[in-house]
Amino acid sequence: MLDPSDFIKESIEGIKKQIGDEKAIIALSGGVDSSVASVLVSEAIGDNLLAVFVDHGLLREGEAEYVKETFEPRLNFDCIDASDEFLKELEGVEDPEEKRKIIGEVFIKVFEREAEKEGAKFLVQGTIAPDWIESEGKIKSHHNVALPHGLVLELVEPIRELYKDEVRVVGSEMGLPDEIVNRQPFPGPGLAVRVVGKLTPEKIEICRKANAIVEEEVKKEGLDETLWQYFAVLTDTKVTGVKGDIRDFGYLVVLRMVESWDAMTANVPELPWEMIRTISARITAEVSEVTHVALSVSDKPPSTIEFA
Repeated sequence: MLDPSDFIKESIEGIKKQIGDEKAIIALSGGVDSSVASVLVSEAIGDNLLAVFVDHGLLREGEAEYVKETFEPRLNFDCIDASDEFLKELEGVEDPEEKRKIIGEVFIKVFEREAEKEGAKFLVQGTIAPDWIESEGKIKSHHNVALPHGLVLELVEPIRELYKDEVRVVGSEMGLPDEIVNRQPFPGPGLAVRVVGKLTPEKIEICRKANAIVEEEVKKEGLDETLWQYFAVLTDTKVTGVKGDIRDFGYLVVLRMVESWDAMTANVPELPWEMIRTISARITAEVSEVTHVALSVSDKPPSTIEFA
């Protein structure tokens, strides 16, 4: 069984030995893995670590503000608003894999600029055990990463031998807030994979508002501690509805709520029907562009957790 205190002490010593007086950089998303990695490395080398939070314009409601409030007092922290850069490249793109590719390329470009500006020699990543077990098997801990424009950084992975539950224990031991330690996973491409079809500022905002309602009602019901993920998907389908005494033609939103241990499989549990009805009523009342709300009841497999 992991002793978080011993792990933290040994990790800090190892990080100090590896990085020394050089500078390091990490892409801090606000998820538990990158958050724990950031705090661990910061404890070891202080302001020689720069934690960069990139706002790609596809975040949940209040996400950037929350991450900034949480980490700016604790880390050498920089928030980069690159939303215009991302959305310009994504304009007109429908294919979900193409969206992912573009977001990845633009993210690396933005991050590389910051790494060069900082003079970083090391790249910190919040890799955990399932990441490398699923992808490529065990590889050596210290290896170099060449970014696209030629910048070579040495990789630091302080939590790569831990599983998600162990990462959460370490995060709690280091004083991270419960909201960070126990938050649901959020995809790197953000709302880009929860808006089906072409991305527009309007559709992103519709999805963001609907998602905020889902999160609020799930937390009210106390299910945020048992559900793995819970969110709204904005489909590319429009259906007839009635708003007041007038026929309307608006979007279909699908609710996705699943339980999982490791995200390899997931199931849709029995959900409180009144909560679902409340979420539906709120979305159609508060998000004027939506006329219908549906519930996804498909497990993984055969479905994936995300829609796109």
